[in-house]
Amino acid sequence: MVDDRLRLIFTCCHPSLNPDAQVGMTLREVCGLTTEQVAAAFLTTAPTLAQRIVRAKAKIREARIPYEIPSRADLPERLATVLHVVYLVYNQGYFDRPDLALEAIRLGRLLVELLPEPEAIGLLALMLLHDARRATRTTPAGELIPLEEQDRAKWNRAQIKEGVELVEQVFAARRVGPYQLQAAIAAVHAEAASSEQTDWSEIVGLYDVMVRIDPSPVIELNRAAAIAMRDGPEHGLALIDMILARGDLVDYSLTHAARADLLRRLGRKADATAAYRRTLELSVEEPARLFIERRLRELA
Repeated sequence: MVDDRLRLIFTCCHPSLNPDAQVGMTLREVCGLTTEQVAAAFLTTAPTLAQRIVRAKAKIREARIPYEIPSRADLPERLATVLHVVYLVYNQGYFDRPDLALEAIRLGRLLVELLPEPEAIGLLALMLLHDARRATRTTPAGELIPLEEQDRAKWNRAQIKEGVELVEQVFAARRVGPYQLQAAIAAVHAEAASSEQTDWSEIVGLYDVMVRIDPSPVIELNRAAAIAMRDGPEHGLALIDMILARGDLVDYSLTHAARADLLRRLGRKADATAAYRRTLELSVEEPARLFIERRLRELA
């Protein structure tokens, strides 16, 4: 039997609907997130999101969009949005909703069974590799633990093995996409014995490819962080400052968090403190907030 939830996701992701409405309505109606939670994922307001969802529902009624999985011929064009939705669901559950994270992985497996396209396999690999670190992401008090400080002995090796095998499978197909590249980066981290032994040159190379095929300021930010690990914090900081100087990611909390960490590593305590405080002014998850508050106490 075709999974009802997957059928509903494809209905919400019908191409006649606005892309933002597709994702927003799926997260709200299929996965049970509140309007406020979905709005936070979109960096927009709850009333604006609610209006999009109302309009999308009206469109479904007026156009009589069927509640069904599309034909195999129509699946590829609908797949990108569905993958985006599934990954957003996973991200929403990353810290405090493990049920959502597991639901996203389940949906990812269903998608691979339905349409084993490289990007669908890549997304499943990416979620498995991230989820393998779930037990080490926060302290018992709920504070974020950075990747370099996590106890790698507690990572889920079965999930890592499955994720790495999926990455190798899709790269053999030689049809590289964004999810496959992100999964490959996660695999490099997962297979490294420590942060110091991570192949940062390989990670930078993968980000170089991502910047070419799927350019975005967020990818540039991640690439800058990897370059900081490979070449030194001053090199990453210069790249992040360039992103901010052109007006991108100014209100994105992770930009200022990354910048603060590099300033801290360079010994620029006053600048690092200001950057951490700017991060707290923006919307951040509670685990990250607790971690940043600890960094501020250390700097003080």
